[in-house]
Amino acid sequence: MARVGRYLVRGPFLLWHVIVNLPITLIMMLPGIGAIEFGGERLELKVARWWSAGLLRVFGLKTMRFGEPLEGGTLFVANHVSWIDIVTLHSQRMMGMVAKREIASWPLVGHMAKRAQTIFHERGSTESLGGVTSEMLKHLQNGRDVGVFPEGGTRDGHELGPFHARIFLAAVESQRPVQPVALSYGHHGDAQPRIAFQKRESFLANFLRVLGEPGTVAEVHFLEPIFMEEGQSRREIASTARNRIAEVLTANDLPIG
Repeated sequence: MARVGRYLVRGPFLLWHVIVNLPITLIMMLPGIGAIEFGGERLELKVARWWSAGLLRVFGLKTMRFGEPLEGGTLFVANHVSWIDIVTLHSQRMMGMVAKREIASWPLVGHMAKRAQTIFHERGSTESLGGVTSEMLKHLQNGRDVGVFPEGGTRDGHELGPFHARIFLAAVESQRPVQPVALSYGHHGDAQPRIAFQKRESFLANFLRVLGEPGTVAEVHFLEPIFMEEGQSRREIASTARNRIAEVLTANDLPIG
């Protein structure tokens, strides 16, 4: 009964957020309007963060931020739990995410991802990965932020996978900083498995299931950044980033694998 009640309450809010708030957001992101400076930030970035934060609230997620994101031209690297990670990151700072191409076709999230300059790639394609690295490099060199999930895919919420070093190549070549971001859902990560994709669960099935889950907190930890040093390899950077994220997850009693 509690789940039914949550659907009855959140369903109308979701519709309002899509039918009313989304068109307002897209209008504010139009060229000429979105470039207007508002409070030291472009309007398009501010309203996109506002819309993302609103979507989290619809799902009963209250965001808690620890630390501060670096300004301009930073590679943000985070652990990957669910599609909702993208929304959580965008609620704090807009960044061009590196994401699998299928996300472009997902309702709501896919549309906003395209507007947020997401860099899409084909999984398992070496050619696609080369193009992604090139796009990441352009973003960073032009002072734009990029967000990646170095694990290469979502987990079940119970572990932190290995970080693929190649994804750090753009930061090494552009000599831009890397900032690890630890994402944890629930108190001491107890909601992590509920947020994560279950076995063979589609995006739509996860979307609807999570919509009915109890409200909880989404913790976003912006950790100590890694600044490029001469001779530092991408494997060393990947290891350092993973260790810093693992520290936070371990402190939240989450196994890291």
